[in-house]
Amino acid sequence: MNDYKYIRWFEDLGSEEVDIVGGKNASLGEMISALREESILVPAGFATTSEAYHDYIRENDIKDKLSEKLGKLKKDMSNLGKIGKSIRRLFLKGEFSDEASGEIRSAYAELSRRNDREEVGVAVRSSATAEDLPDASFAGQQETFLNISGEDDVLDACKRCYASLFTNRAISYRIERGFDHLDVALSIGIQKMVRADKAGSGVMFSIDTESGFEKVVVIDAAWGLGENVVQGAVNPDEYQVFKPLLNKDNFKPIIDKTLGDKSKKMVYARNGSVNTRNVDTSKKERNSYVLNDDEIIRLARWAVKIEDHYGRPMDMEWAKDGQDNELYIVQARPETVQSQKEGLSIKSFELKEEGEKILSGLSIGEAIASGKAQIIKDANDIDDFNNGSILVTGMTDPDWVPIMKKSAGIVTDYGGRTSHAAIVSRELGIPAIVGTAEATEAIADGQEITIDCTSSDEGIVYDGSLDFEESEMDLKKVPETKTEIKMNIASPGAAFRWWRLPARGIGLARMEFIINNSIKIHPRALLEYDNLEDKQVKKSIRRLTRGYANKEDYFIINLSQGIARIAASQHPYQVLVRMSDFKSNEYADLIGGGPFEPSEENPMLGFRGASRYYNDKFRGAFSLECRAIRKVRDELGLSNVAIMIPFCRTLAEADRILEILAENDLERGRNGLQVYVMCEIPSNVILGREFAQRFDGFSIGTNDLTQLVLGIDRDSEILSGLFDERNEAVKRMISDLIVKAHEENCEVGICGQAPSDHPDFAEFLVRSGIDSISLNPDRVLDVIHKVAKVEAEMGTDKQKIKQQPGATVES
Repeated sequence: MNDYKYIRWFEDLGSEEVDIVGGKNASLGEMISALREESILVPAGFATTSEAYHDYIRENDIKDKLSEKLGKLKKDMSNLGKIGKSIRRLFLKGEFSDEASGEIRSAYAELSRRNDREEVGVAVRSSATAEDLPDASFAGQQETFLNISGEDDVLDACKRCYASLFTNRAISYRIERGFDHLDVALSIGIQKMVRADKAGSGVMFSIDTESGFEKVVVIDAAWGLGENVVQGAVNPDEYQVFKPLLNKDNFKPIIDKTLGDKSKKMVYARNGSVNTRNVDTSKKERNSYVLNDDEIIRLARWAVKIEDHYGRPMDMEWAKDGQDNELYIVQARPETVQSQKEGLSIKSFELKEEGEKILSGLSIGEAIASGKAQIIKDANDIDDFNNGSILVTGMTDPDWVPIMKKSAGIVTDYGGRTSHAAIVSRELGIPAIVGTAEATEAIADGQEITIDCTSSDEGIVYDGSLDFEESEMDLKKVPETKTEIKMNIASPGAAFRWWRLPARGIGLARMEFIINNSIKIHPRALLEYDNLEDKQVKKSIRRLTRGYANKEDYFIINLSQGIARIAASQHPYQVLVRMSDFKSNEYADLIGGGPFEPSEENPMLGFRGASRYYNDKFRGAFSLECRAIRKVRDELGLSNVAIMIPFCRTLAEADRILEILAENDLERGRNGLQVYVMCEIPSNVILGREFAQRFDGFSIGTNDLTQLVLGIDRDSEILSGLFDERNEAVKRMISDLIVKAHEENCEVGICGQAPSDHPDFAEFLVRSGIDSISLNPDRVLDVIHKVAKVEAEMGTDKQKIKQQPGATVES
């Protein structure tokens, strides 16, 4: 085998041989040879060399014609389509030399023998020598041909790979990046097919593709061969795994699982000239996850090992063989978008007005854009696209890139976070919403719309051109502070967005936000589903809970994963999760909630907070919350989660809550569990020492505390001028609490809105000796500078100051 001139077996290749076999094939060889001991499975195969490509061009007299045709593009890119097609025709009409074709036939026959097949099925993949570099992705530009068998068909697929080096997208991308067309060669990988047509496949990143959060693996999965995921032709499952806990104490740190509809799958074609075809998936397949938890964990561990080996975030393709039930890595390349960002600043976008929601999908790009929607369903019509419009289409492929570059944003019917539309949108720095299922039907051509991608989870399309604000936060010089600065986070999707901010944990994670937005169903409606009388409510619950073993699991799994994503974003710093604090009217608005909630004249002061947790009307529902917390800490491994009890009115109530928690295996102190209490009622301050003896800390809620100290309904428009957290009575309450708590060695933080809104209030807190201030993310940097200045004026001992993580210290 070593006598081959044009062929190299994967196991003989390394990552340094990109100039010989291209980035894709060099990476496959590197994994086979270097990661074999890590039990990472890569299908066997061989590659043609760049010399084979150059000889093909010489022997078929292509070079001069190629130079002539490409030269015309320097003057006029409008002929790109016509010239690209004529170049591809040159390659397709060519023939391999006897020596080259003989070696390809011989190697294919050997690969078949190694797999005990007369003619083994293979994937024929393009691998350019300028491809998969750390700063250039060339995503989706060259072709891959699946389910190829027989020597003649392999040779034909090789010629089509050569031709694909000159797709319109590849030509224009090389021009933009300054690559000389004639300096780029193409290697071809001939790799044993993984029978994913009988199982599933997908894409995996060792970094969050939206925020650049480095501690998570993101996996997309669909049934059948992987082209549908790459092309964005289906809405796949998505799994997220927290990397730091992957190999600790048998945890399974799967912090998010989203079920995609996976409406079709690519399988082998049985007859005719095509080798693959798409078929509809069954109802069972649409309602089932492609991978089980053990398989998700195995792939994530492989991703970490591959990332560690290459020393950079990686973009990988995987497949599961339905015959041997093994998982395989079929491609690996550097991630080229998030890993290239310097991270010295954070851009922030905020909608300044409300709008009517049209539809939603997966959020790409963490930005906002508005403009006229332009619906284009066929690539043949892309010349009609207007600069600055928002492209609305079913899905995109490399032929769409010229208009994607001219668009203000993109909305698609199909696709996941690893689809072509998502990848190219990130490269271009424009927001996109993918996988909406109905964008081309729900949005009218020419309609003014706004797309909001500021949540890492859900992207929303609004009717009309809404006003928004763009700002930039500088992370280059952040001073040290003794006072801990934390964040308030409600949405799990927003947590990763702010991971670069120099905060030390989360002082308020609102459980009710996750229940309202992800679960949507009243917990008692899940527990007592069989007794519900409303048939429409039962239908809605059945639809939302499909794919879960029981209704309780739906609540526990969704709540635990929402909490886990927030906790992962700040691990190992403390994340304070407030147990549910819905008021009765808010609980009644959840699906199925009406029959279980009382009608109260003043829900703000009614059946809320701690009073619910031990009451027979809600105790069963509270146990679901406790089970979710236990899952986060004990199964997923995020022991940095602490819990916080809201609206705890009396000491007797505090004792009862601690008993209930212990009954639910959440005993304070067990496995380091900390239990905090909200300070939002005057009794919490008056009996501050006694409360401090029962809890690990206080978190001050300034809105409710101000309401009850001043006797003002915080929602009253008439009295809004009197509602001020900076009132002397409120400030004295806070100062009093800090003194009493510290006498009992109990921490005091604040998670209320006041320090985010009022810099002078933050100063008051620091001078009063507060231990931590939790802020809205967009206020973190401003308040850090303010706190540092106040501490310097107070003559703070610099030896005791704690540096904010991830920051450059200001001299």
